[in-house]
Amino acid sequence: MRYIRYAVLGALAIVLVSVCLANSTVVELKLMPAAFAELAGFNYSIALPLFVVVLGGVGAGLVIGFLWEWIREHKHRSEAAQKAREARKLNREVTRLKKQKNEGKDEVLALLEDAS
Repeated sequence: MRYIRYAVLGALAIVLVSVCLANSTVVELKLMPAAFAELAGFNYSIALPLFVVVLGGVGAGLVIGFLWEWIREHKHRSEAAQKAREARKLNREVTRLKKQKNEGKDEVLALLEDAS
């Protein structure tokens, strides 16, 4: 299974490198359309290779998606943490009650009684 994963990652790397080599022409990215730029009086622009724009867009989309999911799943994580706290509390209470019940008894008999 490990070799299949390496083969897939290798194929993905080859595809990404070939896309980068095929799209190495420089493009200009502008902050605003020309009409808005005239209104605002400025228009920031930057020249980058096309593959940087494409891979940057994919990377930004992944980051935004991961953050969106992390925020969306907050209620599930907080509920799981609450349930874990409650389980630890109940476990401590069970342990305390077992100690009270078996206080003054022989340890071996107390263990056998707890097992049943």
